[in-house]
Amino acid sequence: MQKGIEIARGKTKVLYEHPGQLDQLVVVQTDAISAGDGARRNEIPGKGRLAAQTSARVFRLLNLCGLPTHYLNGGEDDDENETLVRRCSMIPLEVVVRGVAAGSFVKRNPTVARGTLLAPRVVEFFLKDDANHDPLISPDEIIARGIANQGELSVMMEIARVTFEILAHAWRRREVLLVDLKIEFGRLASGENKGQLVIADVIDNDSWRIWPQGREDLMLDKQMYRNLTQVDDAALGQVKSAYEHVAELVSPFPVMRPGMAAIFADGIEGIAQADELAMAIGQLGVPTIRRVVSATATPGFVLQAVSQMETTFARLIVLAVGKSDALRAMLDHATSAPVLDGNEDAQRVALQTAKLLGLEDTVLYGRTLLVQANLRSAVLQADAALQNQAPGTALA
Repeated sequence: MQKGIEIARGKTKVLYEHPGQLDQLVVVQTDAISAGDGARRNEIPGKGRLAAQTSARVFRLLNLCGLPTHYLNGGEDDDENETLVRRCSMIPLEVVVRGVAAGSFVKRNPTVARGTLLAPRVVEFFLKDDANHDPLISPDEIIARGIANQGELSVMMEIARVTFEILAHAWRRREVLLVDLKIEFGRLASGENKGQLVIADVIDNDSWRIWPQGREDLMLDKQMYRNLTQVDDAALGQVKSAYEHVAELVSPFPVMRPGMAAIFADGIEGIAQADELAMAIGQLGVPTIRRVVSATATPGFVLQAVSQMETTFARLIVLAVGKSDALRAMLDHATSAPVLDGNEDAQRVALQTAKLLGLEDTVLYGRTLLVQANLRSAVLQADAALQNQAPGTALA
């Protein structure tokens, strides 16, 4: 990638302006690896490329799910260790989501056994301050220092939780347990959405703890490097091998699995509802196919159509629309695919469809989580507006 002047340098990456695009930056990840706020530091040839690949694949997944991030493109082999991102004003916080008790959390909470599953997830904030070893900081202190306001804290916590669950889902499909995750946020520096909070920095193998088969002794993350008693070429080679394996494992993260929602309308009077369903389901990125049939007039055609779809699509969800329950009952007995009642609210049925397909598709899983998060946010905003309005007035 073309690079302009260097604007910042960290322990493991360098930021450059993008020539002619001042609202964009080029992130170059180096081969450095460090621990203990830089007290231990080594070079692993090729680590920068692996880190860029891992981070790019994770961010592409998050972008597909609809989460706000700074990532634009890059990070694959042709880009070596460089990615293109939107320029942000970084918030000096590390946001850590914990799904399993480990690391500093256990030291600070000695009554919680190491390896305990944490539900609900624990979200913690750490101030980025190497001199003081990135201390834990409370939400109240963050607000008091003017680092972020209450609304921004709420958004960061919600996005961080959703991000964790998306990545936990992706790792579960590879029989790997996501233990915890560190992400950072920035405010977009310019453009139409200037000031918007987005996930920024990088999310690579230094950003999480991952335990294959749920076993800490099989860890593949940076903790391997932290745990080294002797740092030599052989030990660093083992760390690099783990990073290579992780980059390979995350390669299919941003790939959607083919699926189809087949909408059967029982007669022409069901076409309008079928169209509404198709639009709602399509907004979640699920392809649809619509058929007009009749459970009473063309029962053979119903069975033929659903049989053709079963043999055509590996992952099929069937939706029945009609005034009577006859079509849904017929379809339910004719296919092994899930059959949903398409007469209910279109948005609700769309979410149910995405949930079913999302069991094996992390992108759809993430999109359903985001829809649910937005619904929660809408309720809270409506309540806040209600509390702030004058007595006797109505919401606009």
